[in-house]
Amino acid sequence: MSCVRRLPMCLAGGGVSPAWWLVIERAFSLHKTHSIKDMENIFQLVRNVIPPLTAKKHKGQDGRIGIVGGCQDDSPNAVHEVEKWLPRLHSVVIGPGLGRDDVLLENAKGIIEKAKVKGIPIVIDADGLWLISQQPSLIQGYQRAILTPNYMEFSRLYEAMLRDPVDSNDHHGCVLRLSQAMGNLTIVQKGDRDLISDGEKVLVCSHEGSSRRCGGQGDLLSGSLGVLAHWAFLAGPEKTNGQNPFLVAAFGACSLTRQCNNQAFQKCGRSMTTSDMVSEVGSAFNKLFET
Repeated sequence: MSCVRRLPMCLAGGGVSPAWWLVIERAFSLHKTHSIKDMENIFQLVRNVIPPLTAKKHKGQDGRIGIVGGCQDDSPNAVHEVEKWLPRLHSVVIGPGLGRDDVLLENAKGIIEKAKVKGIPIVIDADGLWLISQQPSLIQGYQRAILTPNYMEFSRLYEAMLRDPVDSNDHHGCVLRLSQAMGNLTIVQKGDRDLISDGEKVLVCSHEGSSRRCGGQGDLLSGSLGVLAHWAFLAGPEKTNGQNPFLVAAFGACSLTRQCNNQAFQKCGRSMTTSDMVSEVGSAFNKLFET
């Protein structure tokens, strides 16, 4: 049955040196209508929304993130039980390890509906995306939602919403159109480059990762995105310069996941697993956002 975990997280921001900006300029790009200055600005916005570490804060003060996934129990009161947690949560990630059992999907559906009523940011990944492709109206128009499909999941969503196959010659246009069709939700299409759109603009994260793709890597992305979505949403328009906070959060999460992938592969090569990537979160975060 579906379960929820709280993941209190407190990370800090820092400065970017001129040398590191040279890496950023090579690694990150926007749609061709945007400038290099825009690239610098969006990365700066990610740093802006990260709350500083301080000894005066207590556990969970910088965010309580609910993860709704799969486990072996099954409860007829799942939605009711989770609903009691929702007032204490700042964002919810739905889908990792969920499975496609009808009971599990019904529970996930109920949790999504309850989270929407409370205005909680929702990240949907993995089998949560299967649910959305079958019932798009469940999340359509809820602009505090972020979907993180891989290529196949994206194709399934695109065909469900636009009744046409994905145009392999227009990836930017496709992610833009899917976001618009979904009511300007933030879409993160994962791939060799991550395409991020809110229906108004497209960001491209091509930060160097590795050729090794391991099971569970998407969980690292969706989990970190749950945290950054809360931070960016909480930070307000002053710190995001009026930009969509979920675009800012997605850009940060994509870059962090790719940096973890790169560092873990340098150490482990073909034997790398997602656990190795998780071990790199601290140093990758520091390199990207605090160096």
